[in-house]
Amino acid sequence: MAGREDGARQWMTGAGEHAGWAAELLDHLRPAGRDVRRVVTWLASAAHAAVSLQDGTGRLLAGTRARLDEDLVADLTSGRIASAALEDRGRHLRLVRVERVHPATAAVLAVAREAPFDRRASDIVTHTAQVVELLLAGHESTAAGHRLRRATSDLRLAILQLLMVEDTVSARRVAAGLWPGLLDTEEACVYVVESRAEERDDLAEECLSATGERALVVRCPAMDGHVIVLTPGDAAGEELRSLVGRLPGVFLGGSARQSLARTATAYGQAVSALAVARFRPDKAAVYAERTRPERLMDPAALHAWTVRLLSPLDVLPHHTRAELLATTRLGLEFTAVNTAKILGVSRNTVRARMDRVESLLRTDFTDLTVRATVHLALNAQAALAEHPVGGGAARSGPACLDELLAGAALRTWADGLLGRLEPDARNLRRTLRTWIAVGGNAERAAQPLGVHAQTVREHVRSAEPVLERELLAAGSDLYEVVLAHLAAGDLDRPSLYGTKPGHPDSPVHG
Repeated sequence: MAGREDGARQWMTGAGEHAGWAAELLDHLRPAGRDVRRVVTWLASAAHAAVSLQDGTGRLLAGTRARLDEDLVADLTSGRIASAALEDRGRHLRLVRVERVHPATAAVLAVAREAPFDRRASDIVTHTAQVVELLLAGHESTAAGHRLRRATSDLRLAILQLLMVEDTVSARRVAAGLWPGLLDTEEACVYVVESRAEERDDLAEECLSATGERALVVRCPAMDGHVIVLTPGDAAGEELRSLVGRLPGVFLGGSARQSLARTATAYGQAVSALAVARFRPDKAAVYAERTRPERLMDPAALHAWTVRLLSPLDVLPHHTRAELLATTRLGLEFTAVNTAKILGVSRNTVRARMDRVESLLRTDFTDLTVRATVHLALNAQAALAEHPVGGGAARSGPACLDELLAGAALRTWADGLLGRLEPDARNLRRTLRTWIAVGGNAERAAQPLGVHAQTVREHVRSAEPVLERELLAAGSDLYEVVLAHLAAGDLDRPSLYGTKPGHPDSPVHG
């Protein structure tokens, strides 16, 4: 038995004799050639031997499996000896301990050949063991780094998902360990940064670098090209704008400031703003830059109507009600598949929760006017939970949707928005109205219009930049346009069923 050389002897001692194999071995340390298996294969060829690299449990890491004495392997991996040389049934065997960063137990490089080991073969084995050690250390460090980054990324997503279902207490508790103070705030903004899907990982790193530890940066689980950034401060927003400005093909949508409990609402706003950003020269837009229809409604009437419309859910336990409302709010914004990815549940769970809400409200979510009005109620409910209507403004009696939509400010807004479509000779307003009335189905809209379904889609797509809203993807943008049609009198009011005091089974229209 012999200890490993202390390393004082230099690699290129006897350079003239060993320059050939040493140069070949060093090539394996170049970035393009760092592969332990290739090094072991090279050693087998250079030493005219059978080579095995295995860990302390006997797992083969590279080369061909060899029968080794278990006690000898244990002595090597435990560090009691550094190397061993022996002859076994006509085989000449060299075993060398190879240190590892992770796991703690070392590996064993075993080289067996028929001829005795001369100085050249011994030197090749010794130096190859050093190269293998370096490569294993680099690989394991890289792998550990990847695992750490993946775990951190998963943790960021988990925090976002907790915020999406309004569980701010748990979100703060999870975030406190790694990002102290990040969620020590009542309000935050959500930004969505968009790039091509294949560039998303690089974009996420750019966002992390730009915002440092002052923001929650998450790779969107639903949209492959999106990075979600939640930030309590304004500085991160400016840094993201600057980042987007210098990166081609990258766009930024931002929300208005919302409480952490309304993260789902803020996310929807950011996605809506992103649709506007695609038409902006600076490639960035913020949702607060445009008027929201609910802000043009009488707050007291909106509060009374919302409470009445959502009253069938009041019989549920608080946590169940909150879960159903949060899921439905997102489910009205996105597809069931994407909602499931955002919340970290199955799409069947999303559909089951929304079906339950649909059943309790006794309505039909395939009707776009129903979806728009329920979406309005859900957002108003979340907003009013934070900023309750004052006692002086509270109403004693119920309100109806007709009353909400009859306000002069809302009617002016609706006429101004839809009026943008009038100059187009294709009568985009009629196409859009017909398309909404049949649930956003181009084939069904094409029949009364007497055109092809593709023409309907082209008209709707043409209306998007004019209205600065994304219409073909259901969400806040589309629901605002639906509300504008309702306020302008272009569509029939939806039939929504709630509960009137004293008349639990009576229908309530609007």
